[in-house]
Amino acid sequence: MSVEIDHSGKVALVTGSGAGIGREIARWMGRAGAAVAVNDIRPADAEETVALIVEEGGMASSFAADLRDDDAIERLVADVVAWGGSLDIAVNNVGMMAGRAPTRFVDMDGEFWRDLLDQNLVLTALCGRAEALVMMERGGGVIINVSSGETTRPSPMMSSYAAAKAAINHLTWSMAVELGPHNIRVNAIAPGTTLTELVKEAFPADHYDAIVAATPLRRETLPEELGRLSVYLASELARCTTGQLILADAGAFLSRTRPPNLGREAS
Repeated sequence: MSVEIDHSGKVALVTGSGAGIGREIARWMGRAGAAVAVNDIRPADAEETVALIVEEGGMASSFAADLRDDDAIERLVADVVAWGGSLDIAVNNVGMMAGRAPTRFVDMDGEFWRDLLDQNLVLTALCGRAEALVMMERGGGVIINVSSGETTRPSPMMSSYAAAKAAINHLTWSMAVELGPHNIRVNAIAPGTTLTELVKEAFPADHYDAIVAATPLRRETLPEELGRLSVYLASELARCTTGQLILADAGAFLSRTRPPNLGREAS
């Protein structure tokens, strides 16, 4: 007996999937048979993800849009439904450090906080709303919100990002309760430190190495591992799972170790 996950006949939207974790989630959805709507603010990056999915025998289309525009979110979901005829799976991955480097709490002004909250919590909420309205009309679906392992422990130098992602955890619980009666499952996945291009740019190598060394598995999270987890959560194998925060962080939440000298310059 073998167990396989098959999303053939389903339409999956993955926001922020032009690179990094989002790209790998989109590729794994394509490998599982879903028709993948690839969204990114950068058209070229979205097209590159589409090309990778198609090369692997999947079906995908590019939907470039800046989701910081509320109307763009509504248009995106409508365009995806017009393209694929449905919306069965939605992964809300858009959101990161909003182009900002790790910064001391005392140096984060109002603009800094508003940027991080808007590009993480608010975008996730508004995407989820638009997706849920479509799924309610069609009798159900699956929504996956991308959170962060930083929400499970203190996060020096990244307090605004961690707080915004922690709010997404709570949002996920509330969405699961409200949308459950409509046959919509909502879960969140929390990556550990993941070596994407953005992470390479944001963290010094010694900082990154110290974080990895503090995990029980002594390793980072790979983008493809978030793809596999998302494919599972969207499948019938997880049909009784909703309102959960699933950690994929090599056990980092178990460790109370932090990189040496982190934040000590704040005297």
